[in-house]
Amino acid sequence: MFCSSSGKIDRRYVDLAAEAGAELARRGHSLVSGGAQVSCMGAVARAARAGGARTIGVIPEGLVSVEISDEDNDELIVTGDMRARKGEMDRRSDAFLVLPGGIGTLEELFEVWTARVLAMHDKPVVILDPTGVYEPLRELMVGLTEQGFARPKIWDAIGWTDSVPEAFDLLERTQPRIEFSPEDYAEAEL
Repeated sequence: MFCSSSGKIDRRYVDLAAEAGAELARRGHSLVSGGAQVSCMGAVARAARAGGARTIGVIPEGLVSVEISDEDNDELIVTGDMRARKGEMDRRSDAFLVLPGGIGTLEELFEVWTARVLAMHDKPVVILDPTGVYEPLRELMVGLTEQGFARPKIWDAIGWTDSVPEAFDLLERTQPRIEFSPEDYAEAEL
């Protein structure tokens, strides 16, 4: 699960993370998250553990004191840097749920979304956005698709919802494999 570690966000986003963590546990899943005890990251892990879910936190060494690592995780992995963190999270995850967040969350989103479009994994990717935080992103991506910068198949590689139960329904659904074709990326005539 990708989400915010900011302490400056509205409480409703922390509550959303807790709701997602509780739903994850209720459905019998484990949590892989950013390993911090602050803001949404902490809320999702605490709620998941309270519901009986196993939690795995992955945090870069440089953020242990900044994000304050969550020592209550069933497993806490400290990596050398952000790239190693993302790789470990990707490796351990069966699906990706993206909650409202900042540039770190966006970077994680774009990496797993792009990898799915390029058929580098078949794991579901779902954005949970009940308040419209990501609506400008959706509009940007629609514009990029309309202008030919992004292929229409990007929309086959992602789910977008405003409901926690629907987000988990989408994550649990068998996702069609995205077929990567070099013709999809052929150069335009000059």
